[in-house]
Amino acid sequence: MKAAEFEQGPIRPPSEAESLLIRVSRNCPWNRCLFCPVYKGEKFSRRSVEEIKNDIISIRQAVDRIESLAWKAGAGAEVDRQVLELVYRWHPELLQVGIWLYRGARNVFLQDADSINLPADRLAEVVAFIKEQFPSVQRITTYARSKTVDKRSVSELCRLKEAGLTRVHIGLETGHDPLLEYMHKGVTAAEHVSAGLKVKEAGLSLSEYIILGLGGRHFSREHALDTAHVLSEIDPHFTRVRTLAVREGVPLFRQVQDEEFELLGDDEIVREERLLLENLDGTGYFVSDHILNLLEEVQGRLPHEVPAMLNAIDRYLGMLPEKRSNFRLGRRLGLYRRLADMEEKALYSRVEGIRNTLQEEGKSEEELIEQYRGRFI
Repeated sequence: MKAAEFEQGPIRPPSEAESLLIRVSRNCPWNRCLFCPVYKGEKFSRRSVEEIKNDIISIRQAVDRIESLAWKAGAGAEVDRQVLELVYRWHPELLQVGIWLYRGARNVFLQDADSINLPADRLAEVVAFIKEQFPSVQRITTYARSKTVDKRSVSELCRLKEAGLTRVHIGLETGHDPLLEYMHKGVTAAEHVSAGLKVKEAGLSLSEYIILGLGGRHFSREHALDTAHVLSEIDPHFTRVRTLAVREGVPLFRQVQDEEFELLGDDEIVREERLLLENLDGTGYFVSDHILNLLEEVQGRLPHEVPAMLNAIDRYLGMLPEKRSNFRLGRRLGLYRRLADMEEKALYSRVEGIRNTLQEEGKSEEELIEQYRGRFI
C-alpha cells in the first residue's frame, strides 16, 4: 500500500494503534503457520537501508507539510482536530501521518512480521535515523520470530537497544511442542524460552502473544499447562492474549472442514484460560487487548491480580446458560465489552430480542457467533 510516497505493510499489534508504521521488511520469512491468514502467497524480502531511509525522509516531508498547514490554520505547530480535518479534506494522502502527529508522534512500529531478520547493524542504522528525524519519538517496537531472535547474540540485541529500539513483540502462541509442530510454527518451546530471555537480557521490553483455543479439543489441556510453564520461565513484561478464530482463507480451515481439528466453544476456551492462569507465575502484565477475546476484563498484573482475573472467569462460568449465551452474542455483536454491561436492562433486552429472532427464524445462534468471531481476525 502506498501513502504519501512511503510503503506500509498490512498489520500491526493493537497496542501500536497510535504508532507510525515504517516498513523495514516485506511479509514473513516463515509464512507457514496454519492459524495465520496473513502474507499467504507473498514472498519475504528485506528492504535496503537506503530504501527505508527514503521512506523516513518522505514521512519527514509529510510532517513538515502538515505542520505548515497547522501554522496557516492558526494552530501553531500543534496538530489538533481542526488541522486533522483540513488534512483529511485537502491532503488525504497525508492522513496517516496527520493522525500520528495528532496522537503525539511518540511511537513507531517497524513492519512486517520479523524485522529482527535484518542484520543488526543495518536495523540499528534505521532505528537511529528514525530517532534523528523525529526527536519526539519515545518508543520504537517491532515484531520478531523467536527462531530469528534466538540466532542473534545478546550483544546484537543490545546494539539495537542502544540505537533506540525499545520493545519486541513475539508470537509465542503455545508452549506445547507437539502443538507447535502441528501448527507448523517452526520453533520449539526451548527456543521460545531462549529468545525471550535474550530480549530481556538486552534490556528490551518483551511482549509475548498466546492464542487461546489453539490446541482445539485434542490439545487444550496440554496447551494451557505447557504455555503457562514457558511463560513462567520467560516472565515477559507483557503476555498478550488472542483467541483462535478460523475462517476461509486461514490454512487451518481445511483441517476444521475435514474434522481433523475440532474448535473449542467460548465456554471451553474460558475454562482453558482459567487453567493457564492457575498455573502461571510471573511479574508482568496479562493483557486482553483484542476484540476476539470473550472476557476483556481478564487482565492485570501478575501475580497480584490473578485472583481478580479468576473471579471474572468464575462469574461468567457461574451464570445460567441463557445468560452466558446472551453475553456471548452481545460481545460478538460489539454491544458488550464487560460482564457488567449486561446490567444495563435496555442493552440486555436488545440482545435477548436478537436471540429470540434467531430462534423464531430457525437460525443457529452458535453459527452467528462463530461468523462474527471470524470477522475480527
